[in-house]
Amino acid sequence: MGLEAVVGDIKEKGRKEAAEIQAQTAAEVTSILEEAQEKVAAIKQAAEDDVQREVTRIVNQEVSAANLAVKRETLNAEKDTLARVHASTLARITDQPADFHAQALRYLLPLAAADIGGGTVYCNARDVSIVKEILAENADLSGFSLGNPVEIEGGVVVESADGRMKVDYSYRTFMETVWESGLKDASDILFP
Repeated sequence: MGLEAVVGDIKEKGRKEAAEIQAQTAAEVTSILEEAQEKVAAIKQAAEDDVQREVTRIVNQEVSAANLAVKRETLNAEKDTLARVHASTLARITDQPADFHAQALRYLLPLAAADIGGGTVYCNARDVSIVKEILAENADLSGFSLGNPVEIEGGVVVESADGRMKVDYSYRTFMETVWESGLKDASDILFP
């Protein structure tokens, strides 16, 4: 074999090795690029997932805040309505005819006498004359005297002679008792 044949063999072998190295390099480059693309896709997906979670969290937070604001406004409106109903009811009771108030006082004063043996009866200015009349005509109420008028819608407040005990039979007190016990029922009726 001649020198040229050996050189040709070496060149051929070099070309084959170069081709193999280039093929391996191309395969490695392709593999590295595929891995990089997979990592990029995974990073991109993770970022998209994070963004979607954050968007969902923010939307949920805003919806919750809006629902809370609506509920607060609704409750405030309901509270305002109930306060107006309360005031209106008390005003309507106060505006009843004189015979209504007289009948109420004829009922309330003996109750007070049962609770307190004697003392001072306080009522509003409108009811002074009827309270005087009731005290004068009822012997069971002889231990009571009429005090100065007080700012109440109706009914009486009675204080014991020694000042240690007070019984509040004013319309407002009765109304508050009924109101507290019936508030949930009233709310359910007004705001189904």
